[in-house]
Amino acid sequence: MPKASVKIMLSDDYCHFEVALSSDLDMSLKQVNKLRKGAQRLADEAVRQYKEMKRRADTDWDWDRRQVFDSAEKIRQKPISEWTVEDKAIMKLLDDKAWAEHRNYDYDDDEDFDP
Repeated sequence: MPKASVKIMLSDDYCHFEVALSSDLDMSLKQVNKLRKGAQRLADEAVRQYKEMKRRADTDWDWDRRQVFDSAEKIRQKPISEWTVEDKAIMKLLDDKAWAEHRNYDYDDDEDFDP
């Protein structure tokens, strides 16, 4: 069997994780499948770390809001391709908080509403 490469892509909470592994060795299908499983485990671990960092960031939100905003400023200065799992979790937390704050839109027409 020829050289092999595998790619695993996962999405979780609108964040995308990708792992690509390859080998220059001749591999059997069993070996390629083992390589694929390794890539899946790495992607699963990235999602687990992301969820943990987002949970921590969300827990810390109330008492450390300023630090989150300061961190976000530093993160924005880096290319997205260089963001860590923690960076992604902080930025997603900020997006979630901004969305939650603006989802209670005031239509300013309550007096005209008659269900």
